[in-house]
Amino acid sequence: MTDTNVPEAAEIRGPLDIRGVMAALPHRFPMLLIDRVVSMVPSKSIHAVKAVTINEPFFAGHFPERPIMPGVLIVEAIAQAAGVLAVESLGLSGTGKLVYFMGIDGAKFRAPVEPGCLLDIHVEFNTLRGAICKFSGKAMVDGKLMAEASCTAMIADPPK
Repeated sequence: MTDTNVPEAAEIRGPLDIRGVMAALPHRFPMLLIDRVVSMVPSKSIHAVKAVTINEPFFAGHFPERPIMPGVLIVEAIAQAAGVLAVESLGLSGTGKLVYFMGIDGAKFRAPVEPGCLLDIHVEFNTLRGAICKFSGKAMVDGKLMAEASCTAMIADPPK
């Protein structure tokens, strides 16, 4: 990262089970799109996974004859992994601070994600300036790139 306010990258942490993910993020079913964290290097990177199952509520309408995970939800999964990385890197767990998704850049969708896939999400922490964080992420299945995007987020207090 380029900002000196950010703690130096520490040792690899992980795994983080669903309880740990839920402690870091305010999202809950059906919008929680990270099942666990495989590994994380605070202030640097995270590897999270999402088990994509036919029971996901979006498959009822997208598309019933050929279910595929909507691209916007793949990007949301990347953003949620970035949120976990930000919260853990900045020591914000339990503070009530939220990571607000502000922008998406360079989103590209390479192949459809179908039920039965294990979506591997890899996110790099690029920069931190004040309360604004930038990340780049990739979603992969069996080592094949399915989607990628860069995102911007803001650390803030929840609305009152």
